[in-house]
Amino acid sequence: MAGDAYTPHHRGGAGSPLVLLHGFTDTWRCWELILPALEAEHDVLAPTLAGHTGGPPIGAEEDPEEAILAAVERAMDEAGFETANLVGNSLGGWVALQLAARGRASTVTGLAPAGGWLAGDPAFAATVEYFRTTQVLLEQALPHVDAIVASPEGRATATQMYASTAEHMSPDLIVHQLRGAADCPAVVRLIEHAEVGGWNLEAEKVTCPVRLVWGTEDRILLPPGAAARFREEWIPRSEWIELDGAGHCPQLDHPLETAQLILDFAR
Repeated sequence: MAGDAYTPHHRGGAGSPLVLLHGFTDTWRCWELILPALEAEHDVLAPTLAGHTGGPPIGAEEDPEEAILAAVERAMDEAGFETANLVGNSLGGWVALQLAARGRASTVTGLAPAGGWLAGDPAFAATVEYFRTTQVLLEQALPHVDAIVASPEGRATATQMYASTAEHMSPDLIVHQLRGAADCPAVVRLIEHAEVGGWNLEAEKVTCPVRLVWGTEDRILLPPGAAARFREEWIPRSEWIELDGAGHCPQLDHPLETAQLILDFAR
């Protein structure tokens, strides 16, 4: 069946180190549309995050967030990357900023990074509920997933929450993402951790350049609210770019523009 191969990481290219960190319930393959451009200039490492399909497991007694951070650091160490240009989408953007606070980043490009809500923002609870509901819908859709992606209309429906268009994505990639999200091993633990663990960034330790990129058609983390703490409290001097027409995962619906934004900043 299409979309069945789940692997712990991808590495390719040559040049300065660049690490790609995907979003919640996704896998490293969310970057595949921009890998050729990035690998022309960089030694690219794209891990699947711990607790996600194909990635390292999260132990029963481990703090989920710390387990994700530690696994990325191990992957960087094994690749010989003391520091790297870090690029993260959604949850991966949050992870990239946390790693920057640990001194592992030379630059950070955050594509709609998670964690930027102000305390008490009701949009956070709505986002959590979205992911809970999505898991139920995925379970119902899985038996029909190959039929869903067989038509342009089905592909558009399947991707409408995280991409403004499905025209760049193959049916295989969409199936891979749907099955990977449905089977995400730590999805419940990560949702529960997000609810009770809070979002805390030692922003004073983020000393590298930071570029935040938000699509104007993001339907999961809606700016400005979802970016408020980044822009007002944590990293107000970061560069802010709005990508016109892009959804929550701009590397999927605006791959050329997204690759260029990453390359320009890493240079």
